[in-house]
Amino acid sequence: MALRGVWQLQKLVVSYCDWGGSSRGISLYNRAFMETHVPAYKAKNPQLEVVAELIQGQHPHLKGFYKNHNERVVCVKNLTPEDILLHATRLRNALGRKVVKLRTRHVTKHPSSQGTWTTALKF
Repeated sequence: MALRGVWQLQKLVVSYCDWGGSSRGISLYNRAFMETHVPAYKAKNPQLEVVAELIQGQHPHLKGFYKNHNERVVCVKNLTPEDILLHATRLRNALGRKVVKLRTRHVTKHPSSQGTWTTALKF
């Protein structure tokens, strides 16, 4: 996603193992993702650096590096090339911010001293 017109994802690392069975959607033996989807993804996203990394004996994953120095890792074990491309697109569209759990549904800087309004109030 672009924040003020600047894409936040700088680098996408595609890590896979050429021997393991869980990399069959990404590996060079299948070649479906590495030879067809990655060059097309690079052409559609010229602002993004896409790097393929061979790691032996580990499950495949996508790692995204963002401008705010955060990184996100998504495991793509046993996924099809189309699903892997979907996860890569989701990483590209994310801002890279940390996930913050909200305590309430209503967030405000100036909370009411009378409490929150509900439909169950009886006058």
